[in-house]
Amino acid sequence: MNILIVDDEPLIRRSLEKLFVSRGHVVQTSDNGLDGFDKWEKMKPELVFLDVLMPGLTGPEVLKKMPIPRLSKVILISAFTGDLQLDQKHQPDLFIQKPFENILEIYEKSLGLFK
Repeated sequence: MNILIVDDEPLIRRSLEKLFVSRGHVVQTSDNGLDGFDKWEKMKPELVFLDVLMPGLTGPEVLKKMPIPRLSKVILISAFTGDLQLDQKHQPDLFIQKPFENILEIYEKSLGLFK
């Protein structure tokens, strides 16, 4: 599976990348929303992790730029607990709270989106 991880925290990017690559997936990463959206347009990954608060475009802004129906499953990840104010058609497929307690659980939940 092709996966894009867009997060401004290097530890989060590296941890998720290492996990998915070790299980045979192709992973690209980005540290900001603008670059992340450009990579999404070129790569058309099956799965995208988007941090909510990051430079350039926020995760919700990247999500809103993706055409409907989306070609990718989208997981928003954040320590942000406020209201994201996303309309019904721009909802993520999954929201994961930071910090992660169990990264293997994230892997299982991610793959569960495709069942």
